[in-house]
Amino acid sequence: MIEGELFGYMKGAFTGATNDFRGMIAEADGSTLFLDEISEMPADLQTRFLRVLQEREFRPLGSAKTLKANFRVVAATNRPVQQALAENRLRSDLYYRLNTFQIELPPLRERREDIPPLVSFFAKSFAEQLGKTEPTIEPEAFQKLLEYGWPGNVRELQNAMEYAVVLARQGQVTVKELPAEVRLPVHQPHGMPVLACGVEPR
Repeated sequence: MIEGELFGYMKGAFTGATNDFRGMIAEADGSTLFLDEISEMPADLQTRFLRVLQEREFRPLGSAKTLKANFRVVAATNRPVQQALAENRLRSDLYYRLNTFQIELPPLRERREDIPPLVSFFAKSFAEQLGKTEPTIEPEAFQKLLEYGWPGNVRELQNAMEYAVVLARQGQVTVKELPAEVRLPVHQPHGMPVLACGVEPR
């Protein structure tokens, strides 16, 4: 499935392939392809993708025709890169091909100034989805949100705010409406950094 999504496929290439599908590489021709969790890509597929980056050519599944594509790549992983390389989750030759420019995104616990605007955004967004009035955040509850370590980073904060907005009564989020792990924090594992790297088109 991953191979078909990436390279595309022809009708009849496998069971369930009832129509031709261009694939992400073809769609990215002349623009940018973003690959999330690059270290989770199967090793054989990493090899094929490396060849695409080198040759700018690929072949959809079930096709005898080689196609060309010129695109920029942005890849991300939530694993420490050196760990992924040591565990052979990420091929070193693919990593060095991708590693043109790195951006390390610090975990949410290291950029707590981002928490207030995110809380406000998620509170408003979920209130609109639920047809409710945007709730205010009680100061004590807000302090809990600021102090929590957020090992799951922004996704965890998003889920926590959805939980709080659903339970909010009388237009206010109190400590009681926060998830248990935020109300009563215990040992919190460190959030993983994200590496983004890119390859420019020729």
